[in-house]
Amino acid sequence: QVQLVESGGGLVQPGGSLRLSCAASGSIFSIYAMGWYRQAPGKQRELVATVDSGGNTNYADSVKGRFTISRGNAKNSVYLQMNSLKPEDTAVYYCNAERVITPSGYREVWGQGTLVTVSS
Repeated sequence: QVQLVESGGGLVQPGGSLRLSCAASGSIFSIYAMGWYRQAPGKQRELVATVDSGGNTNYADSVKGRFTISRGNAKNSVYLQMNSLKPEDTAVYYCNAERVITPSGYREVWGQGTLVTVSS
């Protein structure tokens, strides 16, 4: 059973920073790409940022220049450094692992979500 466990969410004032972490556990041979998505109340889930096994990154326009995604040395973890946070960044942030190779084949895995609230 492959699981993603997120941490680092919380309440922060506008202009502040937070760092989200996500670690994959279970029988994993490799993970092609990991990323972060978010869902605000009443809105659809949207991509925030992804990073693949080659280190290539992709960001939503709304977070470019403010957020930085990175993978851990073991490639089974991913981080999201969020700076200059705005109230519109308030959402539940979900970690995603794409093309996870396990003994039983390929899988896509989602974390349970961590709430980020930006408010004064």
